[in-house]
Amino acid sequence: MSINDRVIAIIAEQAVLDPSDVTPDSTLEDLGIDSLGLVESIFAIEEEFDISIPFNANEPSQSDFDISNVAAIVAGIEKLMSEKA
Repeated sequence: MSINDRVIAIIAEQAVLDPSDVTPDSTLEDLGIDSLGLVESIFAIEEEFDISIPFNANEPSQSDFDISNVAAIVAGIEKLMSEKA
């Protein structure tokens, strides 16, 4: 399963949606994921990929991690994975 598919599966699970309902252009807000759901998604992604995401839940706008849409989240995870390798 690709990074993209795994991230979409995690986000879909948080949003209680079918993965086919989650597109690269979807924002977390579009999917009905609130700030708590976002934090839970970040934790699930960190666990899935064994990475640490530079995200501050108290100040999301100050984070170095782009959560503007699903594609940005996937790109950020791919970058973290390549740095880890």
